[in-house]
Amino acid sequence: MPNEEISRKCLACGFPFWNELTPEQQESLCRSTRPVRYEKGEHVHSPTENCVGILLVRSGQLRAYILSEDGRDVTLYRLFAGEVCILSASCVLDAVTFDVHIDAEEPVDAYCIGAGVFRNLMQQNVYVRCFAYQTITERFSDTMWAMQQILFMSADRRLAIFLTDELAKTGSNELHMTHDQIARYMGSAREVVSRLLKYFAQEGLVTLWRGGLTVLDKPRLQKLAREGRAGKDRG
Repeated sequence: MPNEEISRKCLACGFPFWNELTPEQQESLCRSTRPVRYEKGEHVHSPTENCVGILLVRSGQLRAYILSEDGRDVTLYRLFAGEVCILSASCVLDAVTFDVHIDAEEPVDAYCIGAGVFRNLMQQNVYVRCFAYQTITERFSDTMWAMQQILFMSADRRLAIFLTDELAKTGSNELHMTHDQIARYMGSAREVVSRLLKYFAQEGLVTLWRGGLTVLDKPRLQKLAREGRAGKDRG
């Protein structure tokens, strides 16, 4: 199947506004789309770089984060297969004024749509414009949820929320992540996460192994995620 036909099918599946585009607009979107690949750990976007373009993730995982002057980062959200990364082309959205970095957490295959073409489509087509701002709103909601957890929730509750959310994505009781990865995604310190996981293991909530953990008592973990536990240090 030709690459143009593959991209056309993927764009039709990935963008809900596809059927609201004119044939000319569909053709323009296809012509401006190219396949891209990022290796694990590769930097995808930063505030000092030109717009990458809109990314439609086909496989892998992207992480969006903010970076402090002393090099500390806070994860805002992650994107997976089938999701759209629009802040990689933040130049098309005048309302976006904060600096976001985006890295590939795993090898990523995606389709990249040129920022200029997408901006033109936003100006021409209300459905494209609504999609763009709805996507930004969802990402802003993710960001506010991350900030709410960091600022107002105890570290043990944040860890319980993180673990239950991750297990819900996979449908498994096992999580293949290092303490350092968990801390990075939570916006906490590795030492805090290691201490809490050791406590969770002592309480019979999880069992730890090299490179991951197994949840032993999901109902108790979910209860901790909902209610928290008074008196625990924040991290």
